[in-house]
Amino acid sequence: MTSTVTDLLPALGLRVVAGPVELRGLGDDDLGALADLAAAGIHAEDRMPFYHPWTDAEPEALRRQVAQYHWRCRADFSPASWDLNLGVWHEGTLVGTQGFSTRDYLVTRTGETGSWLGMAHQGRGIGTAMRRAICALAFDHLDAEEVTSGAFTDNPASLAVSRKVGYHLGGQTRLRRRQGELAVNQQLVLRPDDLVRGEHPVTVEGLPAFRRAIGLDTDTPSPEETS
Repeated sequence: MTSTVTDLLPALGLRVVAGPVELRGLGDDDLGALADLAAAGIHAEDRMPFYHPWTDAEPEALRRQVAQYHWRCRADFSPASWDLNLGVWHEGTLVGTQGFSTRDYLVTRTGETGSWLGMAHQGRGIGTAMRRAICALAFDHLDAEEVTSGAFTDNPASLAVSRKVGYHLGGQTRLRRRQGELAVNQQLVLRPDDLVRGEHPVTVEGLPAFRRAIGLDTDTPSPEETS
């Protein structure tokens, strides 16, 4: 039996659906469209919502860096340290990404969410729906006990999403954002009982293989799991 890429990288087989919003693994065929979406714009030029100002790159370099980032996360994936980056589709259109990053997850049972949406798709409630979906995946299917997030205090849209999903405010950190620029980062924490779920139930495909990949389940899968 020949292994497929999804067999080797089970994150590519994950599919999380909540109504019109679908989160799924990003294959190489998706990365070109994702890179074009990022190059078309994620935020106004005078703003920077990311810790690392990766969107300041020229369009050609930005496209390449998007692909390189996803390839690097795949290459470095292990139970001890992993970044789950899922593409977000809304009504069949690729609109952005939703991530969950963690280290020592089997001990800490916590990770941090991160995401972006193309500018043309912002302000429509998609950001809240995709964050709820990734948190439901973490709590309901990956045994998480806590999910964290962070946003600069001048990023009210991200902070509003966190509030709608049920996060509580944590501490603040002063960081350098762009060269010579100070920004204050607001930390946020979400626990299972505080998750504000959306109107659509969340369904998940490809879960058994992914759980094994991150070390949660080590037993030989049953026939039902592999069918």
